[in-house]
Amino acid sequence: MPKDYSPFTPGQPVPEEFFVGRRAEVERLLAMTEAATVGRLKVAYLAGERGIGKSSLASIVRFIATRQKGLLGLHTFMGGVSSLDEMVRRVVDRLLKESADKSWFGHVTDLFGKHVKEVGLFGVNFELDVPSQVLTLLAHDFVQTLRDLTSRLKDDRTGLFVVLDDINGLASSREFANWVKSLVDDIATSGSPIPLCLLLVGLEERRQSLISLQPSLARVFELVDIRTWNSEDTRRFFENAFAKVKVPIDERARDLLVQFAGGLPVLAHEIGDAVFKSDTDNRIDEADASEGILAAADVVGRKHLEPQVFAAIRSERYRGILRKLAMPDPVEMTFKRADLLGQLSNEEARVLDNFLGKMKDLNVLKAHPEGGRGTYQFSNQLHRLYFFMEAQRARSAPEPTT
Repeated sequence: MPKDYSPFTPGQPVPEEFFVGRRAEVERLLAMTEAATVGRLKVAYLAGERGIGKSSLASIVRFIATRQKGLLGLHTFMGGVSSLDEMVRRVVDRLLKESADKSWFGHVTDLFGKHVKEVGLFGVNFELDVPSQVLTLLAHDFVQTLRDLTSRLKDDRTGLFVVLDDINGLASSREFANWVKSLVDDIATSGSPIPLCLLLVGLEERRQSLISLQPSLARVFELVDIRTWNSEDTRRFFENAFAKVKVPIDERARDLLVQFAGGLPVLAHEIGDAVFKSDTDNRIDEADASEGILAAADVVGRKHLEPQVFAAIRSERYRGILRKLAMPDPVEMTFKRADLLGQLSNEEARVLDNFLGKMKDLNVLKAHPEGGRGTYQFSNQLHRLYFFMEAQRARSAPEPTT
């Protein structure tokens, strides 16, 4: 296996062979897809914090539901989408792409007629090409489209599993919230069931946003909430990944990776990838792990924290507080407000509580009840390490000349 082949896939859903844990969540979602095959409509919401593996879990369930349950799975990403029209366009585009080389493709193209446009070489890629007014009609008559589609596919597929992933933009749309409720009501009252399982994927606050826009959705959604990996799952992930490329990993090195991953798959992939690339002798020891963790912290910080956190705290007082907070120990995760206050200037002290509130909103810090009143902790250790590194860089930077 060439050294430039990394078994880790930072920023992408986890390949099936590296998927660990989540057995209960997978089984629950598969039960919903199975119920859909006999005409029981299921609408689920998969919630979890950023980087916890929501898309990977949805992808695995789609894979199994397609192979074992006979459904047609459409995993569609909705990043940047805020309108029903564009949502429907993406779903139909995904339908065309998933069907292009299948025996039922003719049934799909017959349904959409002249609006199917070939965009790839050799007839392997298609998309929906319709005027905006037709797309609007399609969005508002989507239940009939689903009914026609499942009827045409009944000899080939047992039903539909539709995943709408990354619904941040749609979650603030009252039109979308009402559309989901209408879809459920239309199917439930029609007397003609549709074999459909609809899965929305997003942060918990997006679910709450949809419910605030359409309160009836609180009883429509079956909530599946995923948590961070436990230590055993994280250990197994690293062991499986390095074993895939026949690179042994020392126990102390592995435990260090587990510690800094913090149970978040997105960080585990970044750390694993950085460690794999920094290794030179095809064996991961503690020195390799330490070097890779530092590299991963820098990558993650520049990729996520600089645009999300530092862009949101332009105040030099806030940045001064954060840098003092990040020093001196990059491993220490907790601190007391009173101890931090003693390190601050008068101007920084006046805005400390606002700073702490902002950091909680950005998921950098959270309350630490076990430490007593006024105790906080960093949300994960890799981010905490990056703040330490950034504080060191700021401290060693030359003073600006006047």
